[in-house]
Amino acid sequence: MKFLSALLLLALSPTQTAAFAPANNHAVVSAAPSATSLQMGPPTPESLLTETYGEGSRKYRRTVYTHNEWVKHRSSDRFIRNISSMINSGVYKSLGREVFATTAIATFLVVFNALTGGYTDFDGVQHEAIISSLPQLTLPLTPFTLLSPSLGLLLVFRTNSSYGRWDEARKFWGLNINHTRDLNRMATAWYGNEGDPWDGTEFMGAPSSKAQAIDPAERQYLLGQISLMTWAFVRSMKRHLSPPDEDEEDYIAEMKSRLSPEQ
Repeated sequence: MKFLSALLLLALSPTQTAAFAPANNHAVVSAAPSATSLQMGPPTPESLLTETYGEGSRKYRRTVYTHNEWVKHRSSDRFIRNISSMINSGVYKSLGREVFATTAIATFLVVFNALTGGYTDFDGVQHEAIISSLPQLTLPLTPFTLLSPSLGLLLVFRTNSSYGRWDEARKFWGLNINHTRDLNRMATAWYGNEGDPWDGTEFMGAPSSKAQAIDPAERQYLLGQISLMTWAFVRSMKRHLSPPDEDEEDYIAEMKSRLSPEQ
């Protein structure tokens, strides 16, 4: 019963300290917001062309999908909008080399077989082969017919697996954020709280002594340090999961602006 009461006290405890950065005058370094080059939303007109699609546009894909975007996404005019934006599609631009290579090979085969085996023009007239000494380049249709269902299922499984890994990573990241908030909330509720009813009583079968009074300024400073360290842990993990050329400079600038040289 005491254990359940303690859990209830933790859940209802006020969050007196910030989750990611200390906001007090007793911290070693002030937690002023840092200005980084990593902006949210689509790239600016001054951005390079390679940053408008493909791998270069990853750092701009961190906007919040709000209700307005959902209304636009499920609009009945989305088909016309998607068709009109095919030329500017980043997917097509990223796959431009592959599409060009496939089109070039297909064009070569059509022209070569027309020269070596003859062709039928748009009027339905059959023309003889211009180069009859070379054989046509052909493949049997049976292997493609037999392998098409297997390739389709393979693509579906790979797509589902990739989305599953992404969703699992998103859940773990959210769980990490929640744990850091819980750590700060528990520190605020249990450290230096003279009004804590569990001080001087038996808890989980072990007697505890009455907590000594703690200087409020020292308590505020130490809680700020806990918030700062939890923020640094989450920010370092974000840097570990990001490419060096995308987040390294911003990471170093933010760490130097909030942590002391000793830390």
